[in-house]
Amino acid sequence: MPMEKRPGNVIPAWEAIPVVDLKGGNPNGEELATVVEQIIDAGKEFGFLQVINHGVPENVINEMMRVAEEFFDMPIEEKLPYYSTDLSKLPRLHTSAPGKEHEEVSYWRDCLKLACYPTENFMHTWPEKPRKFREALLVYTMEVRGVALKLLKLICEGLRLDEGYFDGELSGGGLVTSVNHYVPCPDPSLTLGVPGHCDPNLITILLQGKVNGLQVLYKENWIGVEPIPGAFVVNFGEQLEIITNGMMKSAEHRAVTNKTASRTTIASFIAPTMDSLISPAPALINEKNPPLYRSFLYKEFFASFITNIGDQEHVAEGFKNKTS
Repeated sequence: MPMEKRPGNVIPAWEAIPVVDLKGGNPNGEELATVVEQIIDAGKEFGFLQVINHGVPENVINEMMRVAEEFFDMPIEEKLPYYSTDLSKLPRLHTSAPGKEHEEVSYWRDCLKLACYPTENFMHTWPEKPRKFREALLVYTMEVRGVALKLLKLICEGLRLDEGYFDGELSGGGLVTSVNHYVPCPDPSLTLGVPGHCDPNLITILLQGKVNGLQVLYKENWIGVEPIPGAFVVNFGEQLEIITNGMMKSAEHRAVTNKTASRTTIASFIAPTMDSLISPAPALINEKNPPLYRSFLYKEFFASFITNIGDQEHVAEGFKNKTS
C-alpha cells in the first residue's frame, strides 16, 4: 500500500472495548437497567462493545465457524463458481474490498458475501459445499438476527424511544453476511486486510474467531479488540448514529494481518430497506438538540459509501445539515 496508508509496525493500544453480559439474552429487573446503561455508554464512548451470554448456543457458533473455515480450505476449482466482480451478485466470492479487485493495490482479504434473510428467499443460493454449510448458516442467521434485534430494543429502552422504533423498514433490509478470510501475510506492516471505514448499515454483529486483527479508532489511536471465546463484537452503523442524532457513535475500524496464522471472521449486517427514509428520531430532537443530519433515502447513503470505500473519512459528513 502507499506509504501514508500502511499500518506500519505500531502495536495497537489495548484499551478495553466494553464487555456487556446479556444475562443469557434476557436481562430483567435491575439487571436490565444495568445492561441498558452499559450498552448506551459503550455506544457513546466507543461505538463498539462485545457481548457475552447472548443466548446463542456454543455449538451453533462453533459449527458456523467450522464450515466457514472449511469453505476457504476447499480447492480453488470448487470455490471459483462463486467468484465475481459484479457487486450486485450474491452470493459472491471476491478479494480485496468491493469494487477494488482490479486496482493496483489490493487488500489482503478474501470474502464470501451472502444474502441471508429472509432465509427462505436465499438458502437455495448458498454453497452446497462444504457439507452442512447451508444448515449451519440457516441456524446461525436466525440466532444472530435475534441478538441484533434484542440489542436494538435495549437501545430504544436506553434512549427512551418506542420499543419498536427500529422495527419495519429501519431494520427490514434483510441480513447480509460477509465471511472474511485473511491468510498469513509475509509483511503485515505493508498492507491491510480491510481499510479503515465505518459500516453504512444499522448494526453489525461480528464473530471474530480466535486470532487478533480487528482494530478500532479511538481518540485518534488504533486499539485492538481482543478475541473473547464465544463473544460477539457489536458495532453501530452510520444509520444508527444518524437516527440517534450523533448520540451513538459509528466508529472507524479496520482489519490488520499477521505473519503466522490465518484468520476467519463472520460479519452479519442488519440494514434498512433501500427506500427507507432515514432521519434523526423526532423524540431525540429539541431546541437544545437540533437535527444534525438531513433526511434521505438509505440507497443514497449506500451509493455514497460504495463510491468512497477505502477513501472516506466519514461518509455521513455529506449528509449533515449545513447549519449543524
